[in-house]
Order: sequence, then C-alpha cells, then structure tokens
Amino acid sequence: MEKFKLFISNFLIYGFGSIISSVIPLIMLPVITRLMPDSFYYGLSDISNTIVQFGTALAVMGMYDAVFRLFFDREDTRYQKVVCSTALVFTLISSFVVFLILILFRNQFSVLFFGDARYNNVLYLTAISIFIGGTNNIVQIPTRTQNKRIVFIVLNTIGPIVSYAISIPLLLNGYYLIALPLAAVTTALTKELSFYVINRKWFDLRLFDSSTLKQLLVIAIPLLPNFLIYWIFNSSDRLMISWLIGASFTGIYAVGAKIGSAAQLIYQAFAGGWQFFAFSTMNEENQVENNSRVFEYLGAISFSCATLVFALSHWLFQLLFTGVYVDAYICAPYLFLAPLMQMLFQVACNQFLVIKKTWPNMLILSVGAIINVMLNLVLIPFIGIEGASIATLVGYIVSDIICCCVLIRMKLMVVSKRFIFISILMAGFIIVWRLALIKSTLLSLIAAVAVICIILKCYWSDIVGLFPGGKYESSKA
Repeated sequence: MEKFKLFISNFLIYGFGSIISSVIPLIMLPVITRLMPDSFYYGLSDISNTIVQFGTALAVMGMYDAVFRLFFDREDTRYQKVVCSTALVFTLISSFVVFLILILFRNQFSVLFFGDARYNNVLYLTAISIFIGGTNNIVQIPTRTQNKRIVFIVLNTIGPIVSYAISIPLLLNGYYLIALPLAAVTTALTKELSFYVINRKWFDLRLFDSSTLKQLLVIAIPLLPNFLIYWIFNSSDRLMISWLIGASFTGIYAVGAKIGSAAQLIYQAFAGGWQFFAFSTMNEENQVENNSRVFEYLGAISFSCATLVFALSHWLFQLLFTGVYVDAYICAPYLFLAPLMQMLFQVACNQFLVIKKTWPNMLILSVGAIINVMLNLVLIPFIGIEGASIATLVGYIVSDIICCCVLIRMKLMVVSKRFIFISILMAGFIIVWRLALIKSTLLSLIAAVAVICIILKCYWSDIVGLFPGGKYESSKA
C-alpha cells in the first residue's frame, strides 16, 4: 500500500496545482464570452489553440515520454543530464522547423484553418506558441522526474494570472482576434523561462549525444502517431465543425469543451503523479496487479464525477452563460468524460511501454480515431455539436475496450467483474439521462447520486483500506 500512498499523494498534490490552473480559466470563461461580441471570435481562438496542440505534438515527436523512460534506466546524474540535453536540442530544431513551415506558408494555412488569409496575424501567434510549446515540454521534465510538486503548484498559479492580465485588457480595447492567442504565447514563454531557470543545471547543449538520441527516437517515433491520433480525438472535431456547419458553432462547442475540460482537474493530477509512479515501480513483482488496480480506481472516480456533470450541465450553463452559449450544455458532459477515458487508456497502455512495445498503442488508438472521424461526418450534420462530442467519447471507449482485451490476453492486465458492472451501469445512466432526464436537474441529480452510491458500495473495502488501520482486500478478476 505504500506505493499507492505515493501515487495518491502525487495525485492530490498535482491535482491541487491543476485545480489552480484550471479553475481560474473556468471562472473567467463567462467573463471572456461576454467580452467577445460574437462566438465567431472565440471559435477562431479555439481553432488557433487546436493548431498549437497539433504542431506541438508534431515538434515534440513523443520525446517527452521517451525522456521519462530513459531517465529512470540509470541512477547516474550525468547520464540523466545527457538524456535531457539531447532531447532539448532535438526539440529546439523540430519546433523551429514546424514554426518555419507555418510562417512560410502563412496565407495558405490561414485560408485552410481560418477560412481567410486576413487572419494570418493569428497564425503568426500560433506558430510562435508551437515553437515555445515544443521546448517547454522538455525543460519542465526534471521538475517532474525529481517530483518537485511545490514548484509545479507555483508555476501553475502564475500561468493563468499572466494570461488573463494580458487578454482582458486587449478584449476591452476591441482586439478580439489576437487577445487569447497573444495571452497564450506570453503565458507559455513565462512558464518556459521559469522552468529553464529552475532546471538549467540539467541542460547543457554540449552534452548532446547522437547515440542517446537514437535510443530516444526508438521509443519516441512509434509514440508520435499516438499523439497525432490524440489530436484527432481531442481537436479535429473543431475543424470539422467549422468546415461542416460554421466557425460560430465552433465557438459554442469550444465553450462546452472548456467546461467539459474540468475533467483536466483529474486528468492533469493523474498525469503529474502517474509517470513518476509508473516508471519507478515498473520492475516490481506485482506490477500487473498494481497497474490494473489503478485503472479500476481511476475508472470508478471518473464515472462518479461524470454522473454529476451530466446531471448539472443544463442548470450550470443557464446560470453561467447567456445567448447561444447556453446551447453548449448538451456537449459538455460527453467532453468531460472523454478525457477521463483517455486517462484510462494511458494507464492500460502503459503496460506496452513498460515492455518497450509502443506500436500496439498506435494501432488501437487508430481504430478509435477512425470511428471518431466517421461518426463526426455522420453526426455533426445531423445533430450538430452534440454529435461531435458523442463521437469523441465513443472513440475513446472503443479504444479502451480493445486495449483491455489485448492486455488481458497477454496477461498484462486484470479487470474485475465489479468494474465491468459499474461500466455497464454508467452507460445505462447516460442513455437514460439523454432520453428522459436531460431537462430535469432534480431527477438527473437523484439518478446520479444513486449511481455514485452503487460505485461506493462496490469499492468500499478498498476505500477503507487506504486509511490508517483499514484492512485492504484485493479485488478479484
């Protein structure tokens, strides 16, 4: 249980830091939407952020996870510095290449992404964000590998403050197009400089080593398609909405996705604590059981939180927003649950990374991504933004199911009957909510509480075991 207490402590600490960085944008979202005269502007800003996510994933090329994997191979500080420095040199070059391509073909990309070459000033800021974001991922790795949790909390507090200190004055002065992209650039730069100053002893460009780069690329390159597929899951729906029904709907969908991204409070906490836990315990004898148990616990937490979001979504949007933005309530619950399904996939597929086989991740995610895109093409013209959110969630669920089945067959994972039961229960709740309870907050809330009570009942012995004096009972597959 000591290992689980380590994971839970990391989960809570990183969760606190993530809450600070995520709650501020959620609180400010109604303010931002009221300062923008049209959802079209918010839609363009969201598309810019979508391109940043794609370009950054392309520039980093899986190097973040590869560094984590090699960092714990040896207890040798010089070797660890070589790994970090080599990765930084690589991402500096790759980020600059992506930046240069966007700048050289700015008019063409502006038409492709924003629908008009007049918006190439937004593309400039997008390109700069990608260049900064690529290297930003690497310079913060030593903070994570050393488990410096307080630093994480402080820097995640500074980021949103800097962002809104820049964007709100710009919006008040009518700079609707560039306010949010410019704020994103400044925030990313602030965090990168801060992390580099803190971790500078881990980086020395003279320590670049071509043989180490080859080792990193062996792990990283198979991961690149995974990150691009994640982008398809999380971001391509914005572009498809813009192309199929218009950028104004993208703005509405983006608001729903922002509220839905409250799931990042759980996901980011998981990500912060997970990599340290996963790789520091990967050689233990009961690793398969531990990994499977974490998968189940996070699944139970995800389902419990998601039921409340489904129940309260309509009431919450009526309370916080006005005009067309209220319509975003329909997609927020699905987009809350989707990143949590992504989190479960990452827990499960970590087993492939432990045995240094990353290609199954790509194949499994590809199936989910293809289903996502196909459902987008069918559902967006039929039921609008709700269709895009359903497509994203279904794609992740399919990937989770396939991944679990493969790992169980390989004896790298066990899934208990109680988890299968609560998964079916959650699916039933969503169907009933959509068909009968969607406009009744009271009835939805009663149903949500009932589901949560059943989940607590299923895992009560495990919950008791986490406290001093509690007796833990291992789950049975």
